[in-house]
Amino acid sequence: MPPQLLPSSAAAFSARAAPNIVLNTKVDPFLTGTLKRVARRRPLNSVAQHFRCLTEILSGPSAIWTLCTLFLQRAPQEDLIKDDNPLVEAVFNYQMVSIEAYVVHVDMVSQNEVAFKLTPETIESLIEYHKDIHSVDAKNDTFNWSEKDAQLKKLHDDFVQAVNKYVYRTNSMVLEGLEEDGAGELLCGRSDEVKNAIMGMFLPLLPPPPRPVDVVRPTPVLPSSTGTEQWWQSNLPSTYSTAQDSWKYAPFEPVYTSADSGAGMWANMDLSDFQLPSEVMAEMSPSSTYSDSYSATPSPPQFYSLPVTSAPMSSVPLPSTLMHQECSPSVGFDGLGGFNWDEYSNFAPMQAMQFAM
Repeated sequence: MPPQLLPSSAAAFSARAAPNIVLNTKVDPFLTGTLKRVARRRPLNSVAQHFRCLTEILSGPSAIWTLCTLFLQRAPQEDLIKDDNPLVEAVFNYQMVSIEAYVVHVDMVSQNEVAFKLTPETIESLIEYHKDIHSVDAKNDTFNWSEKDAQLKKLHDDFVQAVNKYVYRTNSMVLEGLEEDGAGELLCGRSDEVKNAIMGMFLPLLPPPPRPVDVVRPTPVLPSSTGTEQWWQSNLPSTYSTAQDSWKYAPFEPVYTSADSGAGMWANMDLSDFQLPSEVMAEMSPSSTYSDSYSATPSPPQFYSLPVTSAPMSSVPLPSTLMHQECSPSVGFDGLGGFNWDEYSNFAPMQAMQFAM
C-alpha cells in the first residue's frame, strides 16, 4: 500500500493554505457534473480547467464545510439548571456546536480521497469546553490523590494535541455535497464518523490503580534470639531439675537391662515368705482364684523390661513386678507369707536408690 501523504498545511498548528489537488488524466464524470453545478460559466473542457476551477472554489474564505453538530453542556454538571420540564433543561443547559473544517487535500489518483482539517474557531471552542466543563466534571467525579492536578493537566494537554492533529479523511465522492461558495456538508451518514471521533477525544480522568498491600508477617522468635523470657523452657519442679543434674554427672558404670540381668537378679530371691493380699488377687483375677502352688524359680521375663540400673538392687519384691508375672507358672502366691503390704511405702524407689548410690 502506498504511503498516505498529506500536505504541510494538514499538520498540527499549521495555518490554512490552498488545498493540494491531484487529478487523474481522465476526470470522473461526477466531478465534472458537480463543478458545472457550482460554476456554471466556467469552461470545463480539459483536466487543467477542472484543476483551476476546483482549486479556486476550495481555496475561498467561505469554503468551510460542516462535518457534524455536537450537543454539549453549557456549564459543569453541578451548575446545571434543575427543572421538572426536560425541554427547559435542554434549552438552558445545552448548546449546539458545529464542527467545521476546510479541505486540505484532494487525491483522485491513488487514494481517491479528500482530507479535511478543523478550523481554528472549532478547535478553540472544543478546547474551551474541555477545560471549563469536561475537566471540571472529571475532577468532581473522582476522589483526590496526590497527583490528581498533574494528571488533569496532562489530560487537557493531550486533548489539545489530539484536536489539532485531527484530520478527517473520506472518499472523494464527498465532493458531491459541494456548494457554490465552496462550502458543503457530509452526505451518506459520514457525519456520524466525525461525531464519534470528536467525542472519543474527551477521555475520562482515571485514578491510579490501587497499590498492592504488603502483608507484614511477625518475625518468628527463634531459640537463639534474646528475650525477656525463655519460652522454650518448661517450668519443671526443683526436685526434677536436681535429679536431672545428678543423673547428668553420674559416674560411668556398666548398664544392665532386663535381657541380661533379669534372670540372675531374681533367681536368688526367696518368694516363699510373701503372699499377695486377697484384695489384690481379686482385682487381678476377678473370675478365678489362684490356689495352686508354683515353683519358686521364676522364668526369664519375655514381654517387659526393667528400668535401667547402674548398681545391684536389694532383694525387695515390688508389687508392679509381681503383677507382671501373674501368669507365670513359676510363682506361687500361697507361699508369699509374712510380707506386710502396709510397709510398702517405707521402701525407697529404685531411682532414689540409684541417686543415693
